[in-house]
Amino acid sequence: MIQENVIEFKGTRKGILICIKPQYDFEVIKEHLINKIEKTQSFFKGAKIFDIYCDTLTTEEKEELQMLMATRYKIHVLKPEEREALNKAESTEEIFAGVIEGKTKFIQGTLRSGQNISYKGNVVVLGDVNPGAQITAYGNIIVMGSLRGVAHAGANGNMDACVAAFHLDPTQLRISDVITRAPDGDYEKPKIPELARVKGNMVYIEPYLNKK
Repeated sequence: MIQENVIEFKGTRKGILICIKPQYDFEVIKEHLINKIEKTQSFFKGAKIFDIYCDTLTTEEKEELQMLMATRYKIHVLKPEEREALNKAESTEEIFAGVIEGKTKFIQGTLRSGQNISYKGNVVVLGDVNPGAQITAYGNIIVMGSLRGVAHAGANGNMDACVAAFHLDPTQLRISDVITRAPDGDYEKPKIPELARVKGNMVYIEPYLNKK
């Protein structure tokens, strides 16, 4: 029987941290990881696994879990040298502050599956963002159409960044190190423009209202 809350996924600027409680047998941990990934595969689209934290895992067990994610589920698991490079970059890079007025990149047309846009500022898409496409921005992300791919705003640490779209229905949405995803199963699709922002370390989605 699978135990609850053995594993937690935590989003950070550098990638997803997998935090595992130490009191469980390795086979239980492995079974739980498989079960959790199977249920939430859309959560991992375009994401990277930064590291696995567990005090009781051996190096070989940790490597086995990393190999499982990389080979069976095609999830990008960062190598030690990649983690070290990200740690160094984080210590020297300033957080982008131009979410009110700052440099902005405009994308003409729809982003299709496999396309990735990364920009050290705000991004405005004059079209749709299809499933399988990804946008990473240091500032805000605004989509003048349907957002159904992956969006990561405030990517280098700005918690004041936001994500807005005429139809906000992403497979994964992240603001700074706070991450959320579309609910499982059938749910009512958005019919009005919506805005996502961080409040109290959680992503809140609300109707976009033009306040006069």
